[in-house]
Amino acid sequence: MSLETHVSKARVLIEALPYMRRFDGRTFVIKYGGHAMVDEILKKTFAQDVILLRQVGINPVVVHGGGPQINQIMARMGLKPQMIDGQRVTDQETVNVVEMVLAGKVNKDIVNLINMNGGRAAGLSGKDGHTIQARKRPPRRKAGTDGDNPEELIDLGWVGDVEKIDIALLEMFKHSDIIPVVAPVGVGRHGETYNINADAVAGKVAAALGAEKLILLTDVPGVRNPDGGLISRLEPGEATRLIKEGVISGGMIPKVETCLAARKGGVTAAHIIDGRLEHALLLEIFTDQGIGTLVA
Repeated sequence: MSLETHVSKARVLIEALPYMRRFDGRTFVIKYGGHAMVDEILKKTFAQDVILLRQVGINPVVVHGGGPQINQIMARMGLKPQMIDGQRVTDQETVNVVEMVLAGKVNKDIVNLINMNGGRAAGLSGKDGHTIQARKRPPRRKAGTDGDNPEELIDLGWVGDVEKIDIALLEMFKHSDIIPVVAPVGVGRHGETYNINADAVAGKVAAALGAEKLILLTDVPGVRNPDGGLISRLEPGEATRLIKEGVISGGMIPKVETCLAARKGGVTAAHIIDGRLEHALLLEIFTDQGIGTLVA
């Protein structure tokens, strides 16, 4: 290895040093999903990133998704997933599969991934310690397209919205070297199980913990402007305007709205970054330029 390579590595560490100092003792909530959960190299680099965050004094909390894994298990069981406007219709049989896959297989795979790469992690769902208290999402009316398709009432079943985050259990991890990994499964007032969007859970957890950062790993570089270029820094007012104008559209809308809600809830900054890049977390957090969109 050449001397110049060694010097280059030293410069990277020097650039990261002020950020390490600034974020010492702070909490980062990271939504883990998309391609980063599938590609073997990306899985390993994600684990290395969160372990490094913990080693330099940051408290990472991982909230994960698992939609593709749910679909795979449902297919093996002969069940057909039903989606309406990107949301999973969750009947009783489906919610049992959701809980089994998210709180079981997927959660423990992520815990094992972190542990096998030199860290310490523990998994939990919203049922543990009543961490994610939820209520049923009410049915909504969907306008008909014409006379042959009248207005209809859409009930997604056991799909929930976060009512409250009880941080007691998560606060216990903060004072240890263990990284909590949270499955987005909520519990109702009578013990019922709710399937909840992982982005929304991450945002609510970040606000409840008073996190320094909410970071959403996605399969896109970030939010784009009308010309297709990446918006590195997005102010709340501009975000609202771009949604109204249709520049921010589709699946990016709920992600941006989650970031805005987290900011309103007290989170210092929210990031939407491309999880398809190796060490995406470190590149966003510890470099002057960053790689994604900062909602600040």
